[in-house]
Amino acid sequence: MNLCLSGYAGCYAGTQYPGVVDEAVARIQGSDVNAVTLNEACSGDVADIAARTGYHARFATVVHRGAPLPCKSPHGRGGFGNAVLTKEEIRASEDAPFSVFSGVEQRRWLCVTTMRGVDVCTTHLSTDGEAAGSANSAQCAELAQVLATRGRPTVFGGDVNRRSSCAPGSFWTLTDAAAAQVPGIQHAYGDLLAPALDIEPMTYTDHDAMVVRARLPR
Repeated sequence: MNLCLSGYAGCYAGTQYPGVVDEAVARIQGSDVNAVTLNEACSGDVADIAARTGYHARFATVVHRGAPLPCKSPHGRGGFGNAVLTKEEIRASEDAPFSVFSGVEQRRWLCVTTMRGVDVCTTHLSTDGEAAGSANSAQCAELAQVLATRGRPTVFGGDVNRRSSCAPGSFWTLTDAAAAQVPGIQHAYGDLLAPALDIEPMTYTDHDAMVVRARLPR
């Protein structure tokens, strides 16, 4: 889910905070999924969502103009970034910046490993388009390499700001092309079995939610 929580982006006017946080909690509880990825989130709101759902969480802070960006409107919600939540305990996590980015926002990827040895990853890529030579395309290639080398069953969900896939060749790709809001740029990738996708409408953010179900390899 992309929650548009920073307080700075143009989409924030429609979030009706804390309505978007309540909506995210309701979606997580209603879908009963094993993992959740959150883009354009705030660390305090992620902690609140995790506490209310009982999920475990890891957060990756996004650097903006050389420093962490504090969320505003209201203030006191922590820093801006991306998160992964899992039902199962998290035994390890890793995040790192991409080598290139456009504008003032550093883009990062985040992966967590659950106790069962499943990796769940997310990112939010640059918005400069997917033409060859763009920062987005360079990040896309780096993301594919990150996912290809995890060495465990892996699933990814995130707002990649592009329509063509960043998945490694052995992974499947699902997108929110059928969404009512900003279709086609949220993607899910993975090497789990029999993936199936539902799109759930969101009222208080400018992206709908992807719900992906898949089976672990035996």
